[in-house]
Amino acid sequence: MRAIQILLVEDNEGDIVLTKEAFEDASLSYNINVARDGKEGMQYLEKKGKFADAETPDMVLLDINLPKKNGHEVLHFIKSNDSLKHIPVIMLTTSNSENDVEKSYKNHANCHIIKPIEVEDFLYVMANIESFWINIARLPGKEKHK
Repeated sequence: MRAIQILLVEDNEGDIVLTKEAFEDASLSYNINVARDGKEGMQYLEKKGKFADAETPDMVLLDINLPKKNGHEVLHFIKSNDSLKHIPVIMLTTSNSENDVEKSYKNHANCHIIKPIEVEDFLYVMANIESFWINIARLPGKEKHK
C-alpha cells in the first residue's frame, strides 16, 4: 500500500517540525509535503511549476494565517475545484475567532481545530487527527486501517 499523502500548508517552521515529528511515530507510512504559503499550496494542488510531479494529497492540513493567499482562500479554491473538492481539509490554526470558524465551515472545511500552544498538547491533537482521519474515517481511495 502506498504512503498516505498529506499536504501541510503552514508557514510556521516550528509547527512544520512538530507536525512531521507527530507523524513519524505513527504505525502507518506518511508522506508530508509542505507548502509554506497559500499561493504555494494552490500551486502544489494544481501541480504547477516545481510541483508538476506532485501526488494529489489524501488530506490537507491548512493554516488560516498564511502569506500570499490565506487559508480561507486556499480552502475555497480546493472546495470549488471538481478534481480536488473530495479531499478532506482540516483547518489547523491558532485562530480562535468565531468568524474564522464559521468561514471555515461555510467554505466546506471538514474540520476546524485550534492549535494548542503547548508541545505535548499539539502532539496529542496530531495523534487524534491520525486516529480519527486514518483509523476511524475512510479517506477517498484508501482502505480503512486498524
